[in-house]
Amino acid sequence: MYKVFDISMPIYEGMPVYKNKPEKQPKIRVVQDFDKSPARESRIDLDAHTGTHVDSPLHMVPGGGTMETILVERLVGSCRVIDVTGVKGGITRSDLESKQVEKDEFLILKTRNSSDTEFNPDFIYLAEDGARYLAEKGIRGVGIDGLGIERSQQGHPTHKALFAADIIIIEGLRLQGVPEGRYFLVGAPIKLVETEAAPARVLLIEGLV
Repeated sequence: MYKVFDISMPIYEGMPVYKNKPEKQPKIRVVQDFDKSPARESRIDLDAHTGTHVDSPLHMVPGGGTMETILVERLVGSCRVIDVTGVKGGITRSDLESKQVEKDEFLILKTRNSSDTEFNPDFIYLAEDGARYLAEKGIRGVGIDGLGIERSQQGHPTHKALFAADIIIIEGLRLQGVPEGRYFLVGAPIKLVETEAAPARVLLIEGLV
């Protein structure tokens, strides 16, 4: 028997968004309703980095790959949730060295961010040396429960170190109630073309690996 954890953020007007920027809020409006039509329809104005989403290299690298360059097969398969809820600030190399990181793993970083109900400007992030360590280990991807994978680092070295190593980045996960361990990951970004990010529905399935 298997159990499914939906680790995606719900999308709604007033949801937590990066740095609480009003322009990043989704806008959802009904454009047709039953008062004048036999069917209801809604329209969404959505930032590509809304809630749970996948970044592509173009996000930080001029001329970098767009979302089409990330094969969906790389977002489906075995992954491992590691508990770093004891970390304050940035997740460093020393925080990760004890986790026995293996080549080609997809790591999901569970931090204290998952208990936040609104945007926290002091969210836990992956520090540059932590990102370089993961690049050295040759992992396939990394996800985190912050709306960004880094903060307060001039030049965005965490993103750039991961992209240079062809490591996929998922941001905005919700991991409260998800125990540390191995899962089957299904991370499906919306099939946007020529963008630097795409919102995603991300599932962890317990009992398949």
